[in-house]
Amino acid sequence: MSKLSIRPLADRVVVEPAAAEEKTAGGIIIPDSAKEKPQRGTIVAVGAGKKDEPLTVQVGDAVLYGKYSGTEITIDGKDYLIMREADIYAVI
Repeated sequence: MSKLSIRPLADRVVVEPAAAEEKTAGGIIIPDSAKEKPQRGTIVAVGAGKKDEPLTVQVGDAVLYGKYSGTEITIDGKDYLIMREADIYAVI
């Protein structure tokens, strides 16, 4: 995990998405145009939380999130998602 130069505000977190699958279970190679957006990733930065609601996730947690959750951002040439903690469904 790299040190990010940003710190999310309130209940937001920055997630590094997992790499998209390159092959199916049967060994078929998936072309770039057919790859699905991953729905899992690793938290790399967290905000301070809301006044009476501290965050329940922390840096390094592997999480599952919604397919269309968050906003895509690029920092130092790497893609990340910034989203609210409520968009996270589970910690793996």
